[in-house]
Formats: sequence, C-alpha cells, structure tokens
Amino acid sequence: MHDIWNPWHGCVKKSEGCRHCYMYFLDRQRHMDGSVVFKVKNNFDYPLHKNKNGAYKIKSGEQIRVCMTSDFFLEEADKWRNEAWDIMRRRPDVVFYLLTKRPERVRQCLPEGWNDGWENIFFNVTCENQQMADERIPLLLELPFKHKGIMAAPFIGPVSIAAYLSAGQIEQVIAGGENYDGARPLRYEWVKKLYDECRAADVTFAFIETGTVFVKDGKTYRLPDKRLQSEQAYRSGLQHRGRRIDFKLTKTGQTELFGENLYRPFFKPRCDICGSRLICNGCGSCGSCGSVSDIG
Repeated sequence: MHDIWNPWHGCVKKSEGCRHCYMYFLDRQRHMDGSVVFKVKNNFDYPLHKNKNGAYKIKSGEQIRVCMTSDFFLEEADKWRNEAWDIMRRRPDVVFYLLTKRPERVRQCLPEGWNDGWENIFFNVTCENQQMADERIPLLLELPFKHKGIMAAPFIGPVSIAAYLSAGQIEQVIAGGENYDGARPLRYEWVKKLYDECRAADVTFAFIETGTVFVKDGKTYRLPDKRLQSEQAYRSGLQHRGRRIDFKLTKTGQTELFGENLYRPFFKPRCDICGSRLICNGCGSCGSCGSVSDIG
C-alpha cells in the first residue's frame, strides 16, 4: 500500500477492541508473534524515500496512515518516536494520519516545538464502545492538535458522540466492523446512530466496512469477503461528506513538489461503490490497473 508508513511493527493489547486484533491474526499466518515490537529498518524513513530523479516518492498532498500494525504512542516505541516526528516535520507537504488507543500518553510524547500542533498531523482515537469513547474522546479534545478525528473500529458496542461533536473539534468519524478470528457482530442501528449524529453536526462520516458479522433488521449476515463488506457498507447509504478539512500544507525544500509533482489521486471504477471512497487517499499512479476514473 503506497499510503501506509509502518516505522515499527508489533503492539501490546490495550482494551476490549484489541481482543481479536487483525495484526495479531495476520502475524500468526506468517508464523510471527504480534506482541513483539520492532523497528522496521528498511521502511523507517519511507516518507523521505526518493525516486531516481531525486523527487520524493510520496508526493505533496498525499495522506499517509502511520503505524497501522502498531500504535504510534506505544511505550515500547519511545526510543524511536522522536526520529519519526522529525521525519514528519521534514514533510510539511504531506498529511500524516495518526490513530491511537493511548491518548493518555500523547502529551508526554509530543516533540519540541510542537506548541498548538502541526498542520500536517491528523490525530485520531479509537472508540470501539461507549466506555472507550467516554475515556478517550475527552482526552482527544484536550490535546493540542489542529486536526482531530474518531474511529469506531472494531465497532463492538453502541456509541453516542453527539455531546463531543458539539465542541466543534472533530472533523471526521470512521466506523467499521470486526474481522478474522472471533469477529463480533456489528449492528446496523449502531452505525445509523453515529451517522445521524455526524450528519447533524456536518462532520464527515464514513462507514467503511460491515465486518464479518453484520446484523440488520433481525437478520445476521456473514460476509468474509472484505470487498463485499465495503460495498455493502456503501450501499447502506450511511455516508456523509461534512465540512471540508483544511490542511494548510507548506512546501519543502523541493519547491517543485507543489507543481507537477503535486499528488493527483485517481480511482478505479469499482471504487465508486466502496465504503472508504469518501476518505480514501486514492491509488498511486503506477499504471498497472488499466482504465480509471479521475477524482475530478
């Protein structure tokens, strides 16, 4: 995936949403132990990698998801985090999407010169149920970040966030079900409630996937195929494009990056019925997938 940067791999389970962690499941398939945390040396400085012409491989305007196989604020990664912050500081033309289950550790892990935050950091917390929403979202609202969001995934219990949305700080909410070993059911009415709250507050809401077990109108659907999950999430109609998120990105020393090397995402025709379409970074232009429809 061109839009994922995993500077370290492995994690320590934190809450109920971690019980059936997808990273642990996938690591078991590779005969690895997901609880072992290690620095990914060949990919640690991925945002600074350049092509043969000397231009950054990650172009200006891209959004990069960070630590999708770990947690950026994991205690075991304290020794590497300042270096990772420095890499993000050197790419003020790229949005870095951070997601954590550890907002209580964040303030002590911020870099020097942070002040009230950097424009290119999009900070998110997970809230798999109401208990975690009520623990983590108040901390999210108190932390000094310019852009904030919430992810209800794996979505394993009803969640109401209307009171938190009223603060006006939350810019995006994502919801999705659980997958792999022991996937717990996601109920349609839970998603609909979050959608209604986000729509009322004009906050972008993306229902990205049903998960393996989805319950609607008293009927249980088993959907092991993730593409089908995503399509069914889209067909639910529970998508809302809210107020625009204005990332005020700036140039790097490579001034051409805001010219011909500005990132221009494109999408395959099948992307039009994907639950992630609203929030997707698009595909990198590798030319390997044939005809595509431009984002426009």
